[in-house]
Amino acid sequence: MAERTIAIGDIHGYSAALDSMLKLVAPTPDDTLVVLGDFVDRGPDSRGVIDRLIELGRQCRLVTILGNHDEMMRDVCRGHAELLGNWLMFGGDATLASYDGRLPDGLPPAHREFLDTCERTFEIDTHFFTHANYYSNLPLHHQPREALRWESLRDRRPFPHMSGKIAIVGHTAQKDGEVLDLGYLKCLDTWLYGDGWLTAMDVATEEVWQVDKKGKPRRKKNKKSA
Repeated sequence: MAERTIAIGDIHGYSAALDSMLKLVAPTPDDTLVVLGDFVDRGPDSRGVIDRLIELGRQCRLVTILGNHDEMMRDVCRGHAELLGNWLMFGGDATLASYDGRLPDGLPPAHREFLDTCERTFEIDTHFFTHANYYSNLPLHHQPREALRWESLRDRRPFPHMSGKIAIVGHTAQKDGEVLDLGYLKCLDTWLYGDGWLTAMDVATEEVWQVDKKGKPRRKKNKKSA
């Protein structure tokens, strides 16, 4: 099998969905898996998601993009107690519960390292990957944090990037459960934490896999055009 680059959208603490997705995708050591951020918050097992991703990094090339929820957790665990209330309101309460309420002191060193080494962006010859958004006229290494981590596509829809590469993003939940496909941009956040799906895509072939919170696969594989 030829090597693949597969992107996975926002997981939000649903380890059963992630486990099922990985069985469907069946990554090999030659594959690159790009997880688009928001591994944690809202779902019941953020700790289990991070454990599984750490394990996955030993099985294939894993690229983890830092999402806004992951950033909030990381910063609280770095000692920014003033951010705790805001994080809890954004779903951090579920993450805290998955660590038995023992954060930041109970954060395993491997989990701390995982959060500290997530990427801002990632790119290959044909595509680039980030969590939320981007500015079309700025190189990836000059993109502002707010755009990469927080800016919704509903607030600002970017133009095609100056590189000519296709953008693969998450963050902006598509509540119809379908991939948002603008041609030059594809959003894989399909509202798993609501009533939607966890979505993965082989970026070369655009094959899509989807599972629900419990890990049940979705048979229908549609894409949505803007």
